Amino acid sequence: MQTGFFTSSQNSGGTASNGVAAAGSASSPKELFTTLLVAQLKNQDPLNPTDASTFVNQLTQLSQMEALQNLATQSSGQASMLESLQTLGLGAQVGSEVMVQTDTVQVDGSTIRGSFTLGSNSAETTVVLTSAAGTAYRLPLGTRASGEVGFTIDPQALGLPSGSYSLAVETSSKESPSIEVAGTLQSVRLTSSGVALNVTHLGDTAPTAITRFNGRQAS
Repeated sequence: MQTGFFTSSQNSGGTASNGVAAAGSASSPKELFTTLLVAQLKNQDPLNPTDASTFVNQLTQLSQMEALQNLATQSSGQASMLESLQTLGLGAQVGSEVMVQTDTVQVDGSTIRGSFTLGSNSAETTVVLTSAAGTAYRLPLGTRASGEVGFTIDPQALGLPSGSYSLAVETSSKESPSIEVAGTLQSVRLTSSGVALNVTHLGDTAPTAITRFNGRQAS
């Protein structure tokens, strides 16, 4: 019994080969199915014809394949639409202050604000900035209770040269909380890898790294 699209005929002759050649030139799944179906019908054994349920199963498989193709096309279109909407929405926030989860910061001489959240009390809490050369600068915060902890980095007070620094928090409780840094959203642009934001103190930032929108700050 024949059970698939590519079941070859038991009969010899030029008809089967012509059917395969025509199938190869079919330009769509529907045309391919029709061509193969006709070839199967022409070349089946008259004394042992193919069960009709076989053709029904093949048609079902074709429908499922087309449904998956349509779903993939729709998903791709929806993703592009959502990306465009996201770009428009973020573009309206240019000039606003945002909080970005990060472990690096760019020091340019201006004051930088940040925060982190402690899960438990810490008797000794320190923000550590490490330069590309490996020099560590420490900002002691003393004893802090659990919850959100804000801090301010003054480059002049800490003697920080301009440049890129890694950020970390040391606590007596040994937890390592993630850090959020405040910056102004300068621009929004589309790149080959998606939407990229330019934020002061941080440079290019992914939209997923933004944790809060604080709005435009009073000058």
